[in-house]
Amino acid sequence: MSDPRTAVLLLAAGAGTRVGAPVNKVLLPLRGTPVLAWSLRTILSLPYVERLVVVARAADVPAVREATEEHLPEGRTADLVVGGEVRHDSEWRGLAPLRDSIHAGDLDVVVVHDAARPLAGPALFDATVRAAHEHGGAIPVRPQPGLVTRDGDRHVHGLVGVQTPQAFRAAELLDAYARADADGFTGTDTASCFATYATNLTITVPEDVLLAERLLTPR
Repeated sequence: MSDPRTAVLLLAAGAGTRVGAPVNKVLLPLRGTPVLAWSLRTILSLPYVERLVVVARAADVPAVREATEEHLPEGRTADLVVGGEVRHDSEWRGLAPLRDSIHAGDLDVVVVHDAARPLAGPALFDATVRAAHEHGGAIPVRPQPGLVTRDGDRHVHGLVGVQTPQAFRAAELLDAYARADADGFTGTDTASCFATYATNLTITVPEDVLLAERLLTPR
């Protein structure tokens, strides 16, 4: 199978509140390099990634632009987009620069990744992208500890935590977000929107993550 022509949305529109930082957490130094730049380097190490869109809060645009441009490999560029009030809006805005390429059939897969997850490596990205290209959509998950129900009479096991990168066939993802926009639907993450409006979502297990079926509850 040929390499999927891929675009990545790198979401950097969060804040530093929970880590007690006065700035966006993706701008904090990690071994002397902004958190954002670790994901950026990983993404652009994959030879089939043709487009990169970085989504930032309006107030962070100058700092995110500087951090992005400083760590772009020679000859590579990135689109910088101002995000929305919630994650779903930021993803929809991040898709905007890619619409023409998707409609023209020039992109096979779109990946959405949180810039605050700097340790996602090339192998995880590659496995997720290739699974999405084959099956329509793929997300990495990890097992979560069992929970006790509110009344305390039973335990719930087999839970998983959804992570990023999340990858989907480009045309189907764009169509899902366009339909969500028309309906006023807001998803909790990319997979929830895709599962609501697209078909044949396959949840895959790159590296050591669990296979999770029926992860998302239908509307």
